[in-house]
Amino acid sequence: MSRITECRSCGSPNLTPILDLGAQPLANALVEPDKAGQPEELFPLDVCFCGTCALVQVTETVPPEVLFGRDYPYFSSFSPALLAHSRSHALELIERRKLGPDNLVAEVASNDGYLLRNFAAAGIPVLGIDPASGPAAAARAIGIPTVEDFFNRTLGERLAAEGKAADVILAKNVLAHVDGINEFVAGFAALLKADGIAEFEFPYLRDLIEECAFDTIYHEHVFYYSLTALEPLFARHGLHLNDVVRLDIHGGSLRLTVSKNPGKSERLSALMAEERALGMHEARYYQDFARRVAGVKEALLALVDSLRGQGKRIAAYGAAAKGATLLNYAGLTAKELDFVVDRNTHKQGKLMPGAQLPIRPVEALLEERPDYLVVLAWNFADEIMEQQRAYAEAGGTFILPIPEPHLARPQAVEPGIAAA
Repeated sequence: MSRITECRSCGSPNLTPILDLGAQPLANALVEPDKAGQPEELFPLDVCFCGTCALVQVTETVPPEVLFGRDYPYFSSFSPALLAHSRSHALELIERRKLGPDNLVAEVASNDGYLLRNFAAAGIPVLGIDPASGPAAAARAIGIPTVEDFFNRTLGERLAAEGKAADVILAKNVLAHVDGINEFVAGFAALLKADGIAEFEFPYLRDLIEECAFDTIYHEHVFYYSLTALEPLFARHGLHLNDVVRLDIHGGSLRLTVSKNPGKSERLSALMAEERALGMHEARYYQDFARRVAGVKEALLALVDSLRGQGKRIAAYGAAAKGATLLNYAGLTAKELDFVVDRNTHKQGKLMPGAQLPIRPVEALLEERPDYLVVLAWNFADEIMEQQRAYAEAGGTFILPIPEPHLARPQAVEPGIAAA
């Protein structure tokens, strides 16, 4: 591990600290039951702003083989909302780009093939690229050819030399994860056909700040992007940022369209002008963020302490990385929460990093009937509350921690049912 002294994108030493979330374990480093109570390796989780190119980034670099190795537990196919979102995007791309059997769609960080399978089903050749052996094996098991490796300039050039130049390259929720960002973006320039496009999705920095979604900050998320910071990054590698769509998924995201040919859309120009008006290119925009984050922590602890003082039992939903950041920053452990539930069978039976709360199947909610459920995966809150309607109808109440802790219920469930 190492601490940066220069911006990872532009190389400037002009870095301003904006948030310190303390020393935390790696957010996806789930703990095996036989290691309960043993010390875990902790890393500083600090965020800074580059005054030269406006890029927001964590200060510590954890090697990618540590972050995304063999035991990486995230499998995209366990989220119905993500599957529906991805299928919609695939179908839209097939129609817009008139994709067929003579085209190639590649995806960087293709995980378990959750997205590419939509193109394959339409008879379009696909290629997945992912360094995590578990998800890569799951993708190959459903017929998605997958290169098990980290993507960069070298791999992009090698694949292109093998005749695998892509008409479309997709990269969902990976642009923020790569420390060597210049080599990464250069790989897209190498693999992309002259008339092809690359589309990137990632959480939007503006939504993170406005919604106080600090729990999306963890060591895997090296960067927190604005359009202002991305345009010079792409330009450095001969790529043009041409279009943008704002999305609700993951608490607020962007989908960018990039190509080797210029053609900036009006909505891209308009959103970049909004960023300029807000001052996202200046450190002052981020000055009160740390204070607001501390306020969320204080309010959540006060709510949990009050409920526990009334003898209420509290569990949590979502053994996601964002949940680890929230639990460990707030200091919530088995003293305050009974357990965490998650639909991902690869996580069940293990413990949350740091907090070391046991991860159980979602059926535990109706078996144990905790009075309250902290929705750690609050970015899928509507989906989760609907899935767990039986829990709510049995008297359970949801706690949504972001943008400020508050109680919630699925629609048409009377709030009076819950224990007060």
